[in-house]
Amino acid sequence: MRTGQAERPLLLELWLCAGLAATVCCGLLWLWRMWRSSSPLPTTLCAPLGSPADLFAACDMSKQKAVDLTKLGVGRAIAVLTSGGDAQGMNAAVRAAVRVGIYSGAKVFFVHEGYQGLVDGGDNIRPATWESVSMMLQLGGTVIGSARCQDFREREGRTKAAYNLVKLGITNLCVIGGDGSLTGANQFRTEWSDLLADLVKAGKISAEEAHRSSYLNIVGMVGSIDNDFCGTDMTIGTDSALHRIMEVVDAITTTAQSHQRTFVLEVMGRHCGYLALVTALSCGADWVFIPEMPPEEDWENHLCRRLAETRTRGSRLNVIIVAEGAIDRSGKPITSEQIKRLVVKRLGYDTRVTILGHVQRGGTPSAFDRILGSRMGVEAVMALLEATPDTPASVVSLSGNQAVRLPLMECVQVTKDVTRAMAEGRFEDAIKLRGRSFENNWNTYKMLAHVHPPESKQFNAETAFNIGIVNVGAPCSGMNAAVRSTVRIGLVQGHNMFAVYDGFEGLATGKIEPIKWTDVGGWTGKGGSMLGTKRVLPGSMMEDISVGISKFNIHALVIIGGFEAYTGALEMVAARERYEELCIPLVVIPATVSNNIPGSDFSIGADTALNTITTTCDRIKQSAAGTKRRVFIVETMGGYCGYLATMAGLASGADAAYIYEDHFTIHDLEVNVQHLVEKMKTTVKRGLILRNEKCNSNYTTDFIFSLYSEEGRGIFDCRKNVLGHMQQGGTPTPFDRNFGTKMGAKSVLWLTDKLRECYRHGRVFANTPDSACVLGMRKRALLFQPLADLKAQTDFEHRIPKDQWWLKLRPILKILAKYQISLDTTERASLEHIIHQRGKSH
Repeated sequence: MRTGQAERPLLLELWLCAGLAATVCCGLLWLWRMWRSSSPLPTTLCAPLGSPADLFAACDMSKQKAVDLTKLGVGRAIAVLTSGGDAQGMNAAVRAAVRVGIYSGAKVFFVHEGYQGLVDGGDNIRPATWESVSMMLQLGGTVIGSARCQDFREREGRTKAAYNLVKLGITNLCVIGGDGSLTGANQFRTEWSDLLADLVKAGKISAEEAHRSSYLNIVGMVGSIDNDFCGTDMTIGTDSALHRIMEVVDAITTTAQSHQRTFVLEVMGRHCGYLALVTALSCGADWVFIPEMPPEEDWENHLCRRLAETRTRGSRLNVIIVAEGAIDRSGKPITSEQIKRLVVKRLGYDTRVTILGHVQRGGTPSAFDRILGSRMGVEAVMALLEATPDTPASVVSLSGNQAVRLPLMECVQVTKDVTRAMAEGRFEDAIKLRGRSFENNWNTYKMLAHVHPPESKQFNAETAFNIGIVNVGAPCSGMNAAVRSTVRIGLVQGHNMFAVYDGFEGLATGKIEPIKWTDVGGWTGKGGSMLGTKRVLPGSMMEDISVGISKFNIHALVIIGGFEAYTGALEMVAARERYEELCIPLVVIPATVSNNIPGSDFSIGADTALNTITTTCDRIKQSAAGTKRRVFIVETMGGYCGYLATMAGLASGADAAYIYEDHFTIHDLEVNVQHLVEKMKTTVKRGLILRNEKCNSNYTTDFIFSLYSEEGRGIFDCRKNVLGHMQQGGTPTPFDRNFGTKMGAKSVLWLTDKLRECYRHGRVFANTPDSACVLGMRKRALLFQPLADLKAQTDFEHRIPKDQWWLKLRPILKILAKYQISLDTTERASLEHIIHQRGKSH
């Protein structure tokens, strides 16, 4: 008996020791795994140690990042619907959501005709397949239909919708629409449990069915051409609407100049003036009326005086942009007809009104909207699959280049705050609540439009300086918009502006002339470079350049161009030790179709080139769809930078995009060929392959064409297209016009401060690193970064930045083309709060 009693504590002690040893081993194993993955230690380490089970659970935390996304949706069902007003790019979002949902193993359903289809059920809710979303990218509107649904506003309608979803096992809803549609989705989710209880009580569903569908996940994407939803930089459809508007404005401009007319253009925007504001910036309009900022009292006299001054300076036309929701300070509407009557009565000008209407909603979506819709669709499905019953309804938004998830109702609340601020007459607050992008656009417009052009006056070194503007490298669309705003803001600041013709060579040979306000009129819509541009670098003619700068007494330089502009500026900074005349502030504005300038996520001209490639690929795919079993190999520009090939691949639905940054082998080419062979067995009998011009010196366009032709013999035909210099031409897109305008304005304001800082004893002397910068867009802000700091980030041999944000989008391209690859989720979006963002932004 005593022996047994002695053995029990000993056995218990041995058991406890074994348990402790297992716990310690488990903890050490977990720490080793975390160290190997270089992941930050979770906050659970800071808490008191729990039970062995807690530690074993912690051991499995490192496995969460290794989740196989092709299995993440198994057993789940997702419904996709579009609601409210249609917007170009919705189809791209639908396509991405369907394909990523299928890729994850989930069942995906179309809901036709928006919430009405959800209420009516039956054939309105149909299974989606991979092929069913083919050839959707280039279509405007929404192919699954949209409708205003009164039934869904009533509880009875929402009960019917819940019944239809439960019967199909759908517990994940992806809604693409405006704030009204998304608010309705949130209400549906909030009531879900009560709706199921009513259905069980009525005997329409069983308790078991209710248990299986116990909660509903909602994720929204904002589709609205008005860009009126707070929390996202751009909504799906806005960029395409701007394309339609600018096409009309460009067409009207030519006829207005012929007849010396004044045109009043009314654009959409009942509650938001974004379209009107960006249009005014992009076309250099004389005046814009937006609901967020009504004109001051006595605006009628001010407007007429402005129009008369413009004509006096030699302009043959006037353009006035009006948002349909424009109001005066007392809240009364300002209509386009009212403005026409005013101009005719006061000035006697031949005035016409054009109301664009629904043409703004139509047409092919722009490359930006296709990429935005695709990215949002991928992120929305990921958010649905990662959601828990406690996750609030969220909306997938764009912040700079990042996809973010925001609480839906916070965004709706801030959007309502804008309306309240406008109703209470707090118009400055309304502008700020719209977000930093909207506020920057408004401030730039005010600087360019609400001023009297300065008269010629004697140079005053205390307040004014001589600033030269030069274009360097290959021409691209948007350069002229940057020159125009640089000149005009410089003149407003009181400086003397000088145009340098033909790049650095013109600076060396003295091709330098004063440039005035009227000289740059109408430049925003012109492609190429009005100043002329060359690729010649300044190194071999630095002495002549220093003489030219001295002769014309240039105090600062704005260099607009591509990689040659960047490297040329570096050479000038290095030569400051030898030539004192080069000790002046200078700023580089990235402008190149290649988008390869370190220090900036975007370059002026890249968006126009991307749209040119995308439009061409649409036509090529259409040709392939007509002939069947055809694969096109398309070569794009970009030097060693694969931006154009990758983004055009996303926008046009390419099967592959070969670039220098993403190394590929003959095995990869074989896999792509086999992929196309399998694709030809489906209903989609066409293929599109993009190749960056310098992706590989051996695997040339001709080689890839020959390889595909040989391997596809008897299965598909091959054709090749080299797009060439058409990518550098064309009318600049609204993005490039607006981007160039803001970049030019910001560069002059920075130079003004820098010049006053460097002006000592009657002369300008600047030789510090921060006196020579690249102005670039990083994430969400325009930043000035010293050239010296960017050298370490540059691969000079291949003329590209060492780190490029868009490379993270390449897996999306491959997944949407049906390749079985892993999606890197280490930087996946997490739920943020718009209230906090507003605090940081303002």
